[in-house]
Amino acid sequence: MSNQRKEGSALALLPLGVFLILFIGSGVISGDFYKMPTLVAFIISTAVAFLFNRKVDFNTKLEVFCKGGGNKDIILMLLIFLFAGAFSGVAKAMGGADAVVSLGLSVVPANLLITGLFVIGCFISISMGTSVGTIAAIGPIGVAIASKTGMPVALVLGAVVGGAMFGDNLSMISDTTIAATKTQGCEMRDKFKVNFAIVLPAAIITIILLTVMTKGYIVESNDTYNVELIKVLPYILVLVGAILGANVFLLLGGGVIFAGVVGIVTGSLDLFGVISAISEGMSGMFELCMISVVVGGMVELIKFNGGIDFVLNFIQTRIKNKKGAEFGIAALVSVVDLCTANNTIAIVMAGPLAKNIADEYDIDARKSASILDIFSSVWQGIIPYGAQLLTAAGLAGISPFEIIKYLYYPILMFVCGVLAISFGLPKLKLLEKKSAEIA
Repeated sequence: MSNQRKEGSALALLPLGVFLILFIGSGVISGDFYKMPTLVAFIISTAVAFLFNRKVDFNTKLEVFCKGGGNKDIILMLLIFLFAGAFSGVAKAMGGADAVVSLGLSVVPANLLITGLFVIGCFISISMGTSVGTIAAIGPIGVAIASKTGMPVALVLGAVVGGAMFGDNLSMISDTTIAATKTQGCEMRDKFKVNFAIVLPAAIITIILLTVMTKGYIVESNDTYNVELIKVLPYILVLVGAILGANVFLLLGGGVIFAGVVGIVTGSLDLFGVISAISEGMSGMFELCMISVVVGGMVELIKFNGGIDFVLNFIQTRIKNKKGAEFGIAALVSVVDLCTANNTIAIVMAGPLAKNIADEYDIDARKSASILDIFSSVWQGIIPYGAQLLTAAGLAGISPFEIIKYLYYPILMFVCGVLAISFGLPKLKLLEKKSAEIA
């Protein structure tokens, strides 16, 4: 296969620019980032994408849009949204979220609650392999903790998103790990070792930062917390199942059923109350589902019109040496993720070209796979129009932009990734020697 790539068209990226102008511009001018509904902004941007390629008839463009919106990764993501919404709705309706908060507040000092939430998020996401599912599952707990402790809800959700992105990047069952290793030709366990060595400092520093940042907050109420352990059990089920590597759909589906049973047994809900809670939980995810479909279709149109080819070609022509090649791979997947708002799709699209670059400049496949996964996860956890921040912000009814300044882990992951490339870390031969000694 030829390594030549079409030059593409920079103008094809205009729809993304239109969205940013509409969404960010209206927020800056009005002071309210909800003045321009996200879905409306994306629909207008998509309409702009339809204006390109006048030689192609409208029906063909519509087929391209539907292909993107119906991408299997997007459909799977929508199902996760709905299952997570159902679990969150039932667990909250039967008092589970309040029970977890009460348990936490009665056992753990307030200044350690958010640190604990980050660590729990790390374990859940690395076990489930999904950042969105993790955010949807533990986000409501974080919001409740914020309301009872007086901590900024954006800070709490920043910790939740950070923990979710930890596992999204590292999980052996994450789509990003599978895509990165398959496109680069290495084993998942080998990529995990290299990837983990790069991002571990970011996780440790995040734990320290969160502990320091929340040190001054105390519980505003002097209430004696009535801990109902039975209502905590659905969350324990999800946590244990995630650690054991259960399928995310079976896990969340089982969580919904178990939470419903607990609600009925404790008298918090009846059967129709459970059904109503499931419906309300799913309804809360409907707008996010529609946004995901529209974004998927718009990105496919941008790709069809040559926007992604332009980005890929622009980066490839500016690589000069091995270190530059690694930075090129990082920039490549970063820009594609910024354009697609989906780190799995970004890796799938950038992966083949990254493999060509890695082969040409003798970059270890484990390193190139790690770079792809790290930098796609960095931006996926930061962009305000990505599913992760939209989900987190939606749970608290705040703007995604309010959370960005508290995204310590994704930002530190970016710093660690840059340092790893700059100083040639980790030393792979030394890493192999240590692994052999442990074995």
